[in-house]
Amino acid sequence: MAKELPKTYDFSETEGRIYQWWWERGYFKPSNDPHETDFDPEIKPFVISIPPPNVTGSLHLGHALFVAMEDLMIRYHRMKGEPALWVPGTDHAGIATQLQVEMMLREQGTSREEIGREKFLEYAWAWKEKYGGIITQQIRRLGASCDWSRERFTLDEGLTQAVREAFVLLYEKGLIYRGPRMINWSPGLQTAVSDLEVVYSEEPGKLYYFKYRISGSDDFIPVATTRPETILGDTAVAVHPEDERFKHLVGKKALVPILGREVPVIADAYVDREFGTGALKITPAHDPNDYVIGERHNLEFINVMNKDATINENGGPYAGLDRMVCRQKLWADMEAEGLVIKVEPYQMKVPRSQRGGELIEPMISTQWFVNVSGMAQSALEAVKDGRIEIIPERFKKVYYNWLENIEDWCISRQLWWGHRIPVWYCDDCGAIMVARSEPTHCQECSSAHLHQDPDVLDTWFSSALWPFSTLGWPEKTADLAYFYPTSVMETGYDILFFWVARMIMAGLEFTGQAPFHTVYLHGMIKDEFGQIMSKTKNNVIDPLKVMDELGTDALRFTLLVGTTPGNDPNISLKKVEANRNFANKLWNAGRYVIRNLENLPAAPVDEPDWTLADRWIWARMRQLNETVNRLFESYQFGEAGRQVYEFFWGEFADWYLEISKDQIVEGGDRAFYTVQTLVRIFDTCLRFLHPFTPFVTEALWGHLRSACVDVSDALAPAGGWEDALIVARWPEQEMAEDWELEAIEDFGLIQEMVRAIRNIRSEYKVEPQRKISCTIGAGGKTAMLSAQRQIFVSLAGIDPQGLEILETLEPADDRVNLVVAPVEISLPLEGLIDLEAERARLEKELGETQAQIQRLENLLASPFAQKAPAEVVAKEREKLATYQETADRLQQQLSGSW
Repeated sequence: MAKELPKTYDFSETEGRIYQWWWERGYFKPSNDPHETDFDPEIKPFVISIPPPNVTGSLHLGHALFVAMEDLMIRYHRMKGEPALWVPGTDHAGIATQLQVEMMLREQGTSREEIGREKFLEYAWAWKEKYGGIITQQIRRLGASCDWSRERFTLDEGLTQAVREAFVLLYEKGLIYRGPRMINWSPGLQTAVSDLEVVYSEEPGKLYYFKYRISGSDDFIPVATTRPETILGDTAVAVHPEDERFKHLVGKKALVPILGREVPVIADAYVDREFGTGALKITPAHDPNDYVIGERHNLEFINVMNKDATINENGGPYAGLDRMVCRQKLWADMEAEGLVIKVEPYQMKVPRSQRGGELIEPMISTQWFVNVSGMAQSALEAVKDGRIEIIPERFKKVYYNWLENIEDWCISRQLWWGHRIPVWYCDDCGAIMVARSEPTHCQECSSAHLHQDPDVLDTWFSSALWPFSTLGWPEKTADLAYFYPTSVMETGYDILFFWVARMIMAGLEFTGQAPFHTVYLHGMIKDEFGQIMSKTKNNVIDPLKVMDELGTDALRFTLLVGTTPGNDPNISLKKVEANRNFANKLWNAGRYVIRNLENLPAAPVDEPDWTLADRWIWARMRQLNETVNRLFESYQFGEAGRQVYEFFWGEFADWYLEISKDQIVEGGDRAFYTVQTLVRIFDTCLRFLHPFTPFVTEALWGHLRSACVDVSDALAPAGGWEDALIVARWPEQEMAEDWELEAIEDFGLIQEMVRAIRNIRSEYKVEPQRKISCTIGAGGKTAMLSAQRQIFVSLAGIDPQGLEILETLEPADDRVNLVVAPVEISLPLEGLIDLEAERARLEKELGETQAQIQRLENLLASPFAQKAPAEVVAKEREKLATYQETADRLQQQLSGSW
């Protein structure tokens, strides 16, 4: 006997239990594993490397989106029968983790400088052990079917070996070098930072106009700047070569204000003649654009900034001042010397640290760099020749633009937490040694007095190796041989060049193969109004709270369904609540199907005699099969989910389940075939929905499977029941045949007729239980509609004795006449309403409507229309037009024949 399900779905009881069951049964491991005896190297796997979240992190909606999307892909390919591997892991997050540990030390009354590097790293590892697993536990909450036995951390022993190998290989090729270049400097963190860690914010600032005097004359060039303190590091004044105002000054010397140092006046086409004064001060050591001009004209590079953003000795009388204090004092001094022209407000883009919001200082600094021009060219070709596909395609332009204009990569960071640069210096002879393991003596003079470079590598350096380092590279492991290259890299479009491009460059450089064949880019989550989520706007949604209150499946379905590649999805709690209701709808449908397995007649021996409703739902399922498979293959997962949702709710649940009740009541073969159809359609829906909503579908499918196995083998899907939905077969693509298209057309006509009658019943407020009469002029559909008489009567609330199906129909004035091509429907008014009561209701409603019309006409004819804001008046006119339309409709109804 089939066991009836509980009335409601308890996600809080179900999710953790099912996740643990999946893991214990080994379903997260690839079905074809190179470490097992039955391994077949000819079977192609599907592999994703997780974008490693920061070990410091806590789950936010961005994490939830990529985890849900990648889990969807993994579950889909697993159900397709492919060995599916999702490699999990976390990133050591150099700056973020170091800040957390330093904050902890400050609370203890000490600092990293006081305890030293070795002790600090002990604290950092202890902190990682305590808090590092929080984010992965939260990712598990989302249902992530990662192979946790292969979990990696960017500072674990294997990945550390990979990082050293990569550094040494690039150094040996002459691609890594140390020298002074323009970088982003964080004065507060006291380290170089990557472009990704710099956020440019629109802020009100000032444009300072001043005179750059020409040496030996009374002439001057008017110049404007947003950062007066950098004047101290100027080494030229630039004008456009075709600017007639300044042509005569090119080649002369100008005097740096206050300092009096001579600098050349140069001509450069970079200068925008329309901006500011049309002349630029050039500070090559403190501005990225000036840096390029400085190199082009072989200018002097003068750094005037200390690492703590105070002015150094090159700033003359301003040495030791904070940069902002210097700005004010220098400007006051220039004003006293008659050099100031004016100051005006100016909206500017200000570079700030992603960590803490401090002002980032562009400056020349001696750092380690990678010359990536050759690798960039290889990465460009890999996308252009089709080895790698970027979805959506429009982001290829972004990718091309970055790689075609790429600069050498600053890879050193002045931190203690991270991969220490594998470079050692001899204290006696100054020799430099780059090695895979720590040397014991100098290769030049044999001295044992060595010290390692204090810097660590940019976190992105180790992350660039992620697709192959996690599989064992540089060792020739079984995992690397079978699972590399990986299949898809799924991540946000915001790190296409910061991370994805670097992975492609590294993969091609170190393995000779593209690290994946497809890059799938998701958008940035926004609120229901399309605004970026932030705490200041109070529109942040905490996924952990949402999962606690509404369930993981509801959150996942909201994030996935309707989402399109590269576009920013709008998420609201209302959507999550609606999808919680969808999970409940699934559960209720499952209860109905399983309940009807009880007392099921024996399986018939004859071929099925399908009803029109049966043939229609099977045909629509075939169409859904074709559509969903096509959408999955083209990475349109959100639309695929929407199609399944619409089919399940709008067709299977709203129509076929209702029809099945009458068919099951008939008993015998009809009851069996109906239940068999219910089981198989529901089973297919659960398979399609599993990658989106894994928990409720696995729970329901398990109950369905168990109940069907107890009742009849004839209920099993083709190929039989699998052990679990997570490893069940994905429904194969099927094309609807001609007879099925006819069934869809015929049943579609019945649906339209039923909807039309339901609309009339609603309009005339006919009680749901009241049966009404109906006459149908069916024309060429007479035979079909006569055969489907029972379905139509049941769904439309028609009195069986009052239904006439004729070939032609004569319209009458005392009836409501509907046309649902190619059929005409006639409903007697007398059967629909109490005519006198309806006339009284309509007259009352008309009177109220006319009163509103009069009120609004008086209002709009009064001084209000001239004094009120235009948008307020427009709204009142819209109200008037709506009331006038209502009055016309009511008058037409009252003037009809009763």
